[in-house]
Amino acid sequence: MRLDLFLSRPFPGPLERAGLSRSGIQRVIAEGQITLNGRKTKASARLKPNDAVEIRLLPPRETALVPESVPLDILFEDEDCLVVNKPAGMVVHPAAGRQSGTLVNALLHYCPNLQGIGGERRPGIVHRLDKDTSGVMVVAKHDRAFHQLAQQFKERRVRKEYLAFVWGLVDQQKGSIDRPIGRHRSDRKRMSSLRSRPRLREALTEWQVENAFRVEPAGERSFWVTLLRLKPHSGRTHQIRVHLADQGYPVVGDRIYGRKRYGPGGNREPLPGVTDFPRQALHAERLGFSHPRTGAPVAFYAPLPLDMQRLLDSLREWHSISERRKVGKGG
Repeated sequence: MRLDLFLSRPFPGPLERAGLSRSGIQRVIAEGQITLNGRKTKASARLKPNDAVEIRLLPPRETALVPESVPLDILFEDEDCLVVNKPAGMVVHPAAGRQSGTLVNALLHYCPNLQGIGGERRPGIVHRLDKDTSGVMVVAKHDRAFHQLAQQFKERRVRKEYLAFVWGLVDQQKGSIDRPIGRHRSDRKRMSSLRSRPRLREALTEWQVENAFRVEPAGERSFWVTLLRLKPHSGRTHQIRVHLADQGYPVVGDRIYGRKRYGPGGNREPLPGVTDFPRQALHAERLGFSHPRTGAPVAFYAPLPLDMQRLLDSLREWHSISERRKVGKGG
């Protein structure tokens, strides 16, 4: 049997305590933390009777990322994972131009005793939300949990539900958008399902209408905003925003995929609380998966954030005004 396959079998020992996956075991073999008959070896080495395998795992190396005391809304926590309600405006992971104030910086401060991912003491980011999208995220605390959760996302066994306010009146009650997504032909910062480069990846989004609001500013024709519940079955970059915009229903407040022509009067006749909404009105409301250790189904919920609740209140108010004007004209 191969050495890495033998060591990935479940039996008590330092590898089990470290929560290493097979790829993690291959890494520590390559680093010389596992030897065969007293010598550095390869993951593909074949074992024979009476071979001596010695395991001396080094502690996780410290990350170069800086822990920061940033407030977190923790929905759930145990020894394997955390579930957080990410606020809009928070970047998930440090990158070029953004090395502080991220979710990872906050988690490093909140969990100083992380076992580490890939030999580094850091949280395992299994999936991401865009900076200006709020809602539920799960984060792994060690290698085993990270790979188990990542596998669920890869196999599309994770249950995700989003809420979004979109421009336009969606005339059907429910449906789906099954259209591959790729990098935009002329703008590499954007994705597209209509004007993309040849390299496409399949993407499926189910949607259902929750409510619709008619808004009618003085002297303007009527416009509608629809509240949708969405279930993405894949996790492509900007998937929901791209699918909705390419379908003709861009998310309210989306500065990348929205268009100025959407919204009452464009920039001439703003609707306070609606056309000036400062981010994409998209919220990851629910997340369900199998617990990485027990396999039990778990589900988590993040209520509508305050800014989207205020948007909902503004839409209800505008809708009420529009209906009164409609009744008045009819009389």
